[in-house]
Amino acid sequence: MEELVDPRLEARGVRLLLKRDDLIDPEIPGNKWRKLKYNLEAARRSGQGGILTFGGAYSNHIRATAAAGARFGLRTIGVIRGEEHLPLNPTLSYAVEQGMILAYLDRQTYRRKTESDVTEDLRRRFGDFYLIPEGGSNGLAVRGCAEIPDEITRDFDLVCCPCGTGGTLAGIAAGLRGEREAIGFSVLKGARWLDDEIRRLQEDAYATTRGRWRVNLDYHFGGYAKTRPELLSFIEDFERRHGLRLDRLYTGKMMYGIFDLADKHTFPTGTTIVAIITGPI
Repeated sequence: MEELVDPRLEARGVRLLLKRDDLIDPEIPGNKWRKLKYNLEAARRSGQGGILTFGGAYSNHIRATAAAGARFGLRTIGVIRGEEHLPLNPTLSYAVEQGMILAYLDRQTYRRKTESDVTEDLRRRFGDFYLIPEGGSNGLAVRGCAEIPDEITRDFDLVCCPCGTGGTLAGIAAGLRGEREAIGFSVLKGARWLDDEIRRLQEDAYATTRGRWRVNLDYHFGGYAKTRPELLSFIEDFERRHGLRLDRLYTGKMMYGIFDLADKHTFPTGTTIVAIITGPI
């Protein structure tokens, strides 16, 4: 836990604490480890011979799964969206170095990756496997992320996180106590479906919904992997002020949103916010 002292927040009566989950592990950082933690245990118990998961060519989930498989002795298969491009980019090169087998699905088939004919074809190609969804979000991932609030050692009112697939927010909300609330800052454009997905993930984990949470849809900056000059300027200025480099895909968008909402007097005076630094890019 680190306190971030910034006169812009002080002027609005807001205290900001950072939970540095990016420091959990250099190869399996932040919410990647939390999502994989119980899935790794389940994969090992299943006796299915390894893990298969999905992601794009620059997926941090693919990279972290490959690293986890190498460390804990599990075979890993990464199914990548689109065609193979050689030479491999740094993300996929690292995954191969960790022993991951790569397979590719054209974009049309990839959109159907959860359908039975696609998964059965993958089983014919690679044998049996424990399936982890794209981004790692499922009921076990929610249980891993639900451990975050109990690790926050200072009093707080609100916890914020970036939101892609919804798993981290679903877990944090489930782990909150009392009247505290969680806000997820969506990095995807038009992601109104996240509300239903978070409910589904919590029900998968606990057979019910838990906690207070909401998704903010206003700081995606054009959508996933999209940026705008004001976001990049904010990230550069934040690093100069505080010595912490935010990534432009996730934590940069969340932090921009926190500062902008504070400037608009959205948070009552005296609010203490915890921002989860979910991992580096």
